[in-house]
Amino acid sequence: MFKTLLIFITMVSADAAIIFDFDKGVSLKNWLVVNDVVMGGRSSGGFSLNDDGHGVFRGEVSTENNGGFSSLRCSDVNVKVGEATTIVVRLKGDGKQYQLRVKDNKRSYHSYILNFETTGEWQDIVIPLNSMYPSFRGRRLQMENFSSDKIVEIGFLIGNKKNEEFELLLDKIYLK
Repeated sequence: MFKTLLIFITMVSADAAIIFDFDKGVSLKNWLVVNDVVMGGRSSGGFSLNDDGHGVFRGEVSTENNGGFSSLRCSDVNVKVGEATTIVVRLKGDGKQYQLRVKDNKRSYHSYILNFETTGEWQDIVIPLNSMYPSFRGRRLQMENFSSDKIVEIGFLIGNKKNEEFELLLDKIYLK
């Protein structure tokens, strides 16, 4: 079983590098939802901006027809990690487990991932970058954990091996 990391902080500091700040009027054109239908599954998910200026990743996961996941990603990220050691996501979940995913190279087939739990309240998920491990199609790869100087893609995935509705509100994503 994979370890889940969850740490709370209080605010975005001046030394944080903003990756994405969801706000009213921000464009979501570079965000893409990928569901298990790409392999024959029946899950559905969508992404929109609500009236409060939060990204809303919402849908239903179905295990029918060997499915079982919905994912969201933005591949238009080009952030230098610099001195940052953590990635922070300000979000409000639904009490379910999700996965944060990053890539350091657009051509890589694998992502660096780590699972996190949501509480149903607004929370700041703080994930040490070096705790994110390489994975491809649900399998951990025999490679080093994330140690790159850049992030080019960021995403979220829900795939808890059961049928369920989900909703994840996103406020800010930044490096610290």
